[in-house]
Amino acid sequence: MIPAAIRFPAMIAPFLGLLSCAGYQLGGVKPASLAGVKNISVPMFSNATQHPRAEALATSAVINSLVQDGTYRISTLDQADAVLEGGLKEIKYTQIRGTRTDTLFPEELSNTVTLQWTLRDAKNPAKVLATGSSIGTSQIFVSSNLQTDRNNALPDALNRAATSLVSRLACGY
Repeated sequence: MIPAAIRFPAMIAPFLGLLSCAGYQLGGVKPASLAGVKNISVPMFSNATQHPRAEALATSAVINSLVQDGTYRISTLDQADAVLEGGLKEIKYTQIRGTRTDTLFPEELSNTVTLQWTLRDAKNPAKVLATGSSIGTSQIFVSSNLQTDRNNALPDALNRAATSLVSRLACGY
């Protein structure tokens, strides 16, 4: 009779061998075109909208998402491998729900922001490593002060767009 201390590992070994082929890998999953990029510089984004200080909110959201993801480090321009240039292209509000008595008066809005971005090589700015646009959406319940409601919903939509942007840079999708 084979002792249990030897029998159990012998039974588990084939299953562990099958699990090693499950498609998982150790290390980074960066796109091949960004394999040499470790440090990214993020200058202030531009703002093509009429919303004041939205460029600062967009830049902060992207930097926070990059730090939270951890694939790349934020650095100054002189130490960077790449520069992430971007801008807030559009803020769009869409009515989701209106009142029964006045359908033109919104009760709930959807807030959609669009970030345009380009990742350039820091040593050769003419070389574009990646480019794209990212969209983020949030919802607003309208109170008596619509402007305050819009201001409060904008950071959430920008965080969602920034997460999408960082996902494209870190994972390729």
